[in-house]
This record gives sequence, C-alpha cells and structure tokens, in this order.
Amino acid sequence: MSADQKGARRSRPSRYCQVVCRLEHLKRTGLTAFIVGTWLTMVNHWDVLATSGLDWNLVAKIGLNYLTPFVVANIGLLSRHS
Repeated sequence: MSADQKGARRSRPSRYCQVVCRLEHLKRTGLTAFIVGTWLTMVNHWDVLATSGLDWNLVAKIGLNYLTPFVVANIGLLSRHS
C-alpha cells in the first residue's frame, strides 16, 4: 500500500464526519429521524406507553427507534458523497 493510499484511508472518517456534521445535512437527517422514529414508537410501543408508562428497557427501545433512521439517512447521504 502506498503512502497516498494510507493517507486517504486515514482521512476518510474525517471526510465522512465533515459531510454528516454539516448543518444542512443534520437538519435533513434529524427531521427524517424525528418523523420515522415517532412513527415507529407510536406503532410499536403506544399500547405500553398508554398503559404502563416508561421503564429503562422501553426508553432504550425508543432511543433505537430514533437512532436507526438517523443512521440510515446518514448512510444514504454518505453514499451520494463518496
């Protein structure tokens, strides 16, 4: 592997971070995560929320409902910019 390839490999995560952290991209991916995460939470956990309330297990599941579309939206964003 040449020195240029090693340098390109090291800088790839920083380039990805620059793309993902741009305000215009965060607004879009954040909005997507909010909409889809809310939908997933209502579909999958509304009955438990309405009857039992929150516990730490449910909080973790709801967090994943928002994190998953955020990650997927960012993967799509990065696939366009690579």
